[in-house]
Amino acid sequence: MQSFLQSTTGLGPTPVHPSNLDGKVAIVTGGALGIGFEVSRALANAGCRVIMVNRKEEQGDDAISTIKSESPNAQVEWKGCDLGSLKEVREVFSDLRNSLDRLDYLVLSAGINTNQYGLDADGIDRHFGVNFLGHFYAVNQLWPLLRKTDKVLGGKPRVVFEASEMHRGAPKNVHFASLEEINDEKLGPTELYARTKLAMILFAKYGLAGKVIKENGDGIIAVSVHPGAVNTSMQQQWKDAYPGITGKLLTWAMLAFGRDVEQGSYSALWALTSPKIEEENMNGWYFNDPDTPGKESAQASDEKLGTALFDLSERIIKEKVGEDALVDWKECA
Repeated sequence: MQSFLQSTTGLGPTPVHPSNLDGKVAIVTGGALGIGFEVSRALANAGCRVIMVNRKEEQGDDAISTIKSESPNAQVEWKGCDLGSLKEVREVFSDLRNSLDRLDYLVLSAGINTNQYGLDADGIDRHFGVNFLGHFYAVNQLWPLLRKTDKVLGGKPRVVFEASEMHRGAPKNVHFASLEEINDEKLGPTELYARTKLAMILFAKYGLAGKVIKENGDGIIAVSVHPGAVNTSMQQQWKDAYPGITGKLLTWAMLAFGRDVEQGSYSALWALTSPKIEEENMNGWYFNDPDTPGKESAQASDEKLGTALFDLSERIIKEKVGEDALVDWKECA
């Protein structure tokens, strides 16, 4: 529906089509499917080397085939990783850190949609583990490479989180105080999902831009974006989240009135490539659409909550993987 409106009335997000990205390198989690694929596709077609990270190899094969049919010389690869396994995240992303010469763009787009409560491989609420904590750890493992690109190679790397306006539905009693709080079986599907999107916004704003980048004096940019309600296969998960007529109606509504996946990629593509963010010192900001700053919820504007999230994330990772699990945020590859 929004795609039709865009073509007939001009309404909808401003299209973003990057160009001249030769020599740049990107990692896109969830990059072989949905919005992540459209981001990967646009970057690769513009000459950027793209590494897509997903769980299923067949998704990677299909994505590579599609991109190469459009741009035969595209530099596009796939890596397998389950973001719900912290040990696997360490293995995959430390290998990427050690094998790549630079990293200009990091897009955190993988995840599960609103769905029933369950635990991941580490015994963590799977929404939080896959959508947020796995990404937190991936960023940590790649940070020395991002710093090298900034400090040594003179690039200006960008980290973009696919957040959501649904962050407003996070539980009002969120404190990010303990794993026991995270593993709350009483929370509903929407609350579980919304909490992860809140965490993404807080991490970009206070964990990376407000703490790590500021303390290091890094030139790296970290922001979060809202892609809009997008017609992807993830919308089918509403049926699992809310069995019966409610889930079917929610899926129908999202598919009927949502944006197409290309439109859903525009916010991230703008955040990755627009000079305005650097020129106007918009590091840590949250954007609703291309060049459209969002108005975060009160929770997403709570620095103390952001600090608690950062500290809890590091504690859980050390507990699950080991005391040596985290890379020093000041390290440079």
